[in-house]
Amino acid sequence: MPTTRVKKFAVAAAAAAAVAAVPVAATAFASDSTPAVSAAVKSPALLAATQPVAASSKVVSQVVGSGVVDGKSWSVTANFYPTFPAGFKVPAKADKGLAGKSLLCRQTVIGGVRVDHQGGKWSGCQVVNGTSDIIGTGAGLHGLGDKGLTGIRIFMGNPDAKVTRAVITLQDGRHLKADVQTLPGTNYRSFAIPLGKGQTIASVDQYDAGNHRLTHDTFWR
Repeated sequence: MPTTRVKKFAVAAAAAAAVAAVPVAATAFASDSTPAVSAAVKSPALLAATQPVAASSKVVSQVVGSGVVDGKSWSVTANFYPTFPAGFKVPAKADKGLAGKSLLCRQTVIGGVRVDHQGGKWSGCQVVNGTSDIIGTGAGLHGLGDKGLTGIRIFMGNPDAKVTRAVITLQDGRHLKADVQTLPGTNYRSFAIPLGKGQTIASVDQYDAGNHRLTHDTFWR
């Protein structure tokens, strides 16, 4: 389950299958001591997260990142639905002030298992207002247990337009890096960095195209 500081409205329905997607772009991560893992890895997790969708859904899809960490495949896929897809319903407990008729999904798979799959088909999704809603920004740690605090975890950030890359500094001094990917046709941007078992975050920094540090957060673990 993920732990997050994003300002978002997370929605869930009762379906049990993962959201399908067609990858159109990808990224990789690197550390100072470990070569970057190719985003083209045809891992079970990547395949599970990127099955074709019906053309009528008009979903825009992108693989934010993928690779292997601690021997397990991982992937993060972003999907944007201009209008609510068939089968999606806003929960009755939704904020009455919620505006938007689009759906933005960023879903994480580790070792072939989708994070928060217990929440149904639409876990990891947000109701947004079109292609450039500010509600789509933020960051969070995503894992299969302990709310993303232990085991293999994926740090996913959804930064604003100035950020082009992110760097995680671990407690042991190593650095993990990822470039920001923009979901085509939208202003929604994401990056994904995997953390292996026992790795602890000292800081998360975000940089612009001129290599100027824009943010420096030390509250992540």
